[in-house]
Amino acid sequence: MSRNEDSRQLGFWMTWSIVVGTMIGSGIFLLPASLARFGPNSIAGWLVSGLGAISLAFAIGLLARAGGNGIQSYIEKAFGPFIAFLATFAFWISSWTALAAVSIAGAGAVGWLVPALGDNRAVALVAIAFLAVFQATNALGARSTGRLAVVTAMLKILPLVAVIAVLAQLELGGGGGGSSLFPLAPTPLNLDNIASASALTLFALLGFENAAAPVDKVRDPQRTIPRAMVGGAAFVAFLYLISSTAILLLLPVEVAAGSSSPFADAIGRGWGEFGAMFAALGIAASAAGYVNANVLVCGELGYSMALRREFPAFFARTRSGKTPLNAQLLGTGLAAALILANMSKSTAELFTFMALLTACATLWLYLASSLAALKQGPKGLTLVVVIAGLAFTIFAFYGSGGEANLWSLALLALGAALYAIMRRTRGSSPAAAANPAAPAGS
Repeated sequence: MSRNEDSRQLGFWMTWSIVVGTMIGSGIFLLPASLARFGPNSIAGWLVSGLGAISLAFAIGLLARAGGNGIQSYIEKAFGPFIAFLATFAFWISSWTALAAVSIAGAGAVGWLVPALGDNRAVALVAIAFLAVFQATNALGARSTGRLAVVTAMLKILPLVAVIAVLAQLELGGGGGGSSLFPLAPTPLNLDNIASASALTLFALLGFENAAAPVDKVRDPQRTIPRAMVGGAAFVAFLYLISSTAILLLLPVEVAAGSSSPFADAIGRGWGEFGAMFAALGIAASAAGYVNANVLVCGELGYSMALRREFPAFFARTRSGKTPLNAQLLGTGLAAALILANMSKSTAELFTFMALLTACATLWLYLASSLAALKQGPKGLTLVVVIAGLAFTIFAFYGSGGEANLWSLALLALGAALYAIMRRTRGSSPAAAANPAAPAGS
C-alpha cells in the first residue's frame, strides 16, 4: 500500500470516533423520559444492553480480523452470499431509516432554539438540510468524514458529562444539607420489565457495528476495527448508564416521565436556563455527528452490495479516494424522501417508529454476525462472550415487541425478492468476497 493511499485511510481514533459518533445519536437525550416509569429496571436494562453491546462488538471484531473488506464479506465467508446479503440489506435499511430519524431529532432541537423553525414543515426542511450538509462532507472522502467525526464526538459527550457534573454538584456541594436526590419509581424488578427497558435502551446503543462497514478504508483493519468497536461500545455504555441514572435521580418520576427534554430539565437544576440551552445544543451536535458518520456507513453498505451485483452496478462506482458517491446519494435520498412523506406527523411519532424499525432491522445483522463468529469455533472466554452476544440478540427480539419484528421480517422478504431479481437480470453469481474492491460492471 502506498503512503498516499495509507494517508487517506481511517486510523484508530477516527474509527473509534465513528463508533462513538454513530452510537451517541439523539435517542439518548430522549430516553430518560421513557425509562422513568421502569425505576430500577432501567438500570438493569442499561447493564443488560451494555454488556450485550460489548459482547456483540467483540463477536463482530472476531470477524473483522479477517481483513478490511466490509461486514458483508465476513458473514459471506460463514454462510454464503444469500444470508450475507439479507443481513447487509437489513443493516442498510436500518442505516437510512436512522438517518431520517436522527435528522428529525436534530432539527427538532434546532426548532427548540429557534421557535420560528419549530413547526412540522420547518422541522422536516431543516432535517433535509442536515442530510444535504453532511452528504456534501462525505463526498469529499472518508477522512473528511473521520475528521468531523472526531470533533462532533467530543461535542456530543459534553451534555452527558454535564448531567453527571450537576449530580455531583448538588449532592456533594450544593445540596444544602441532606440528600438532594429523588427516589426511582417503585416498579417491581422482574424479567418482563427488564426486557422492556432493555428494548428501549437498545436503540441508543446501536452503531458500534458501523466500524466494520467501510470497505478497504481502515488502516490495519485486523487490529483497528476490533479495538475501536469494543473500546467505543464499552465507553458509550458506561457513559449512558451513569448519565441516564443521574437524570432519574435528579428529577422526580412524574417530571422525568412528562419531560420533552429531560437532559435540559436535569442540567437546569444546577445551571438554570443556560443548562437548557446547553442541552439543546448538545442534541443538535449529537445528531449532526451521527448523520455525518452514518452517511458514510450507508454509502459503504450500498457499495458493498453493488460490488457483488446485488445492487445495480451504478452504485459500485466511486470518486477519488474510493468514495461511493452514488451509493451515498441513494441512502440520503431515501432518508429525505421518508422525511417528506411524513411531514404531517409529529417529531415524536416519526422518531419513535423509526427507532423501533432501526433497532429490529439491526438485530438481524447481530444474529448473523454472532452465528458467524460462533462458527469460527472460538474457545474458552471468547466462546462465552460470543454466546452472551447471541443470547442478548434473542432477548432483544423478545423485548422489541411483535409489531417491530413483523416490519423487520417484511423488509427481509423485500430484500430476498431484490436478491432474486438481481441474480436473474445479471445472469451471474455475486462477486467473490475475496476481492470486493474490484468494481462490478462499472
